[in-house]
Amino acid sequence: MQLLNASGCLDALTAPHVASSFDAFVTKTVTPEPRAGNAPVRIAETDHGMLNAIGLANPGRQAFLDETLPQLARKIDVPIWVSVGGFCVRDYVETCEQLSRNDVACIELNLSCPNVDEAPEAAAEVVAACRRVTAKPLYAKVSPHSWDMGETVRALEAAGADGISMVNTLRGVALDMRLQPALARGAGGYSGPALKPTALAAVLAARRATALPIVGMGGVCTGRDALEFVACGATHVALGTVLFADVDAPTRVRQELVAAATRAGFDAPEDAYGVALEAVARLAN
Repeated sequence: MQLLNASGCLDALTAPHVASSFDAFVTKTVTPEPRAGNAPVRIAETDHGMLNAIGLANPGRQAFLDETLPQLARKIDVPIWVSVGGFCVRDYVETCEQLSRNDVACIELNLSCPNVDEAPEAAAEVVAACRRVTAKPLYAKVSPHSWDMGETVRALEAAGADGISMVNTLRGVALDMRLQPALARGAGGYSGPALKPTALAAVLAARRATALPIVGMGGVCTGRDALEFVACGATHVALGTVLFADVDAPTRVRQELVAAATRAGFDAPEDAYGVALEAVARLAN
């Protein structure tokens, strides 16, 4: 099992030592053109998590390729996954095509950002088009809002995805003391501990539908949380919101993961892989 960061939750150029403590580093989502993102207020804390409406703020594809990616390669010593976003199929395709000529370990297609108005074409169409232009591993990052996660994942696999990242944030709203939306945009992406049950359900449904590798994420704060994702069928686990409060979370979660596996009766965390799936299968039959 590899431990990764969730895209957008860690600035590796500011904290390269934290990024290097993961097994791979996932960049913030890159779009073809520079984006300033949404107007502030863009982040709001809630009782059990965080809302954000950053809006894919990034320097754009060319600046990323010319400046950010070379700096990342110099500053961190783990494989780099690049998160790619866009507003039409061509956006994704052109970025993937250019990344194919660079030293990146994996491309994560962000097909589920809740903080932009534009929506890309069907996720499977994006994956299929990108598959035609790159031999790099392609992971599709999906929303927890899918009505039938199994059907969604099967379509992505058929289109050529090499893996699935799940889940992105839920759409949420928080009100301030004046009963006004805390975010300037109104709604934003909800992350943090309260997202975990939804994320576990998505991983469980996806694992029943595919044998592809799955990066499970959503509310992972402790080693026990990570172990639960493994039990539901995740092959890798990503840390997100917890990094805003605890930059030592990667090291701590690794240690806690081993201890949590022992307490659950397993010799190693990997031994717990899919055990929750077995129980669901028995109930279904």
